[in-house]
Amino acid sequence: MLACHFLLLTWVLLAARVRSQSWRPCTELLPLDLLARALPSPGQAPPSQVRMVQSRGSRGLRLAGTVAGFPASQIFTSCAYFPAEFSLVATVKVPRLRKKRKEFILSVVDEGSDSLVLGLCVSEARLQLLVGGRRLRRMRFEDVALDDNRWHTVVLAVTGPHATLTVDCGLPLELKQARSFPSTLSTRGSWFFVGGRRRTGGRFSGLLRQLVLLPGSDATPRLCPTSDPSLAELSIPQVLKSTPLRPDGRGLDYPYEAEARVTLGTRPPCSGPEQGQLWLDVGSRGLLLCDGWTWRTLLQSKERLDYVEDYQDLYTSSETFDIELFSIPSEGLFMAAANRDSRSGSGIYKWRGGSFQIYQNISTKEARAWKHFSINDQIFLVVANSKEAEPELSFIYRWNQRRRRFLRHQTLETHSAVDWEAFHIHNDSFLVVANHRRARDSNHNIDSVIYRWNQITKLFEVNQTLSTSGAYDWEFFSVGPYHFLVVANTFDGRTTTVSSTIYVWLDGSFQAFQSIPTVGATDWETFQIHGRFFLAVANSQKVPERGPSLYSINSTIYELNIFTQTFIPFQDILTHSAVDWEFFTVGDEKFLVVANSHDGSSYSLNSVVYRWQGYEGFVPVHSLPTFGCRDWEHFSTGEGAFLIYSSATSRLSKVFKLRTY
Repeated sequence: MLACHFLLLTWVLLAARVRSQSWRPCTELLPLDLLARALPSPGQAPPSQVRMVQSRGSRGLRLAGTVAGFPASQIFTSCAYFPAEFSLVATVKVPRLRKKRKEFILSVVDEGSDSLVLGLCVSEARLQLLVGGRRLRRMRFEDVALDDNRWHTVVLAVTGPHATLTVDCGLPLELKQARSFPSTLSTRGSWFFVGGRRRTGGRFSGLLRQLVLLPGSDATPRLCPTSDPSLAELSIPQVLKSTPLRPDGRGLDYPYEAEARVTLGTRPPCSGPEQGQLWLDVGSRGLLLCDGWTWRTLLQSKERLDYVEDYQDLYTSSETFDIELFSIPSEGLFMAAANRDSRSGSGIYKWRGGSFQIYQNISTKEARAWKHFSINDQIFLVVANSKEAEPELSFIYRWNQRRRRFLRHQTLETHSAVDWEAFHIHNDSFLVVANHRRARDSNHNIDSVIYRWNQITKLFEVNQTLSTSGAYDWEFFSVGPYHFLVVANTFDGRTTTVSSTIYVWLDGSFQAFQSIPTVGATDWETFQIHGRFFLAVANSQKVPERGPSLYSINSTIYELNIFTQTFIPFQDILTHSAVDWEFFTVGDEKFLVVANSHDGSSYSLNSVVYRWQGYEGFVPVHSLPTFGCRDWEHFSTGEGAFLIYSSATSRLSKVFKLRTY
């Protein structure tokens, strides 16, 4: 009897050992480059419909012909089941998609029945993972606008009932299903198809640069953070990394093209249809790229600033607090002036024949600022009205293409509004207003408001409020995957020695990140130089609780310290009631110009242009005579590069031309 028990135990242990040695996962837990597997093997000529395209500085494949595929058994070598936990990584450039159009980035199809086993598809503002079986299941991620003709890297991680989508290393979008992803999704007799749904349509019309399956884990930590989130790489086919045409004739020889065409001669139009096209400007010896709105310089002979000269005297209908420059596709360059006088309103000017000329007049109430922004190819202007009356209203205007005018779109209640800032985070559009003080009690310690665009109503809705003290300016900026807002607090009702706050976007809202001591702060300007991040504050005046006000005080440039992850003082510059900074470049040179408005006795002051001198910081190089200078803007046209300033104490604003050599 004992012998029988011993033999039985031996058999059980042996069987367990055999099972433990024979079981293996369906595939190694390593990245599987699906795009590379769908391409021809070395030595085989690629199909003529597969073309390599250079777009926005990166290469991708356009699969215009037969959908590329391979049997699932090539990667699932030990069993025929799709991993229960996995990540799909794709780098794509998707053109604008029509409503209800669905395009497959990847599909797994049963060869016998032609039924879908698994599919990853993109449509207008949506990404879906389709899971086959007895009943087709859909994991939908809404409001994911990948079809904007730009490169994006997406990571879709699935484990159990949870699915997480990360776009360009941003905040993950989470989805929980009622049922878990099937642990026994059979792939027996199935094929992987890249860029389509086999023969039943859904062909992918964009560019594919990366398509990777990572079994067993979330791929996001492998990709993020990165300096270029939209092109984060896990595994890229070698053909997209090397030169497209091999001089020795060996290897794959893909048809190669660039989306950009080079135009010579006079300045061509730059709008949506010309996006990505190049213009060789022989006059300025420069190569420019159309971004869909305006021409951006890519290459140009290195210019140096020689001197600044008077170019245009621009007489506005009243004193002007702010100017906003923007371009409208197929229309040209415009400037909006925020005029003080409510009776005359504010003017929209258009650049014609080498100068600004009045184009449209809009009724405003002691306008303090304009802000231009766009949402889904629609162009908007929002004005900050500051007239103290109840209720105080500011207005958003939308460009009407048929009438070629700005028409009122939405009314928002504000409180002595001084500034607007517009920005985008992921797929959402935002506006934030700087509420300076409340009319009924002159209280400066009030909330400023962040609004979010509602895609359904096409209106802005209150999203968050932030406590501010005499808010004067908002500045939005991003550092890697992180998004920031910084407010310029001017006055708390007793003194101008009041801190300003930097906020960081976390978990769907802005939270305090750092408090910076300021003195009557009126403006923040953010800029980068050789990978270093800077913030410059304009300190306007020191108003103590007792004693006279001081106007000649230091304004400060702060630099982001990557070790302490805070902004620390970099340079102090003596200014005279500074109300604005403007950063601009000429060739390889970097400049800052300050708006000096008052020194305690006179508004007739020199505003100063500073040039970057490396570790010496910014040094003064030019003094420009200004009167009540309030705002500086830099712009470039076919006639050259310019600076324009507005005057808060005179009807005369001036345009200066930057002469180079």
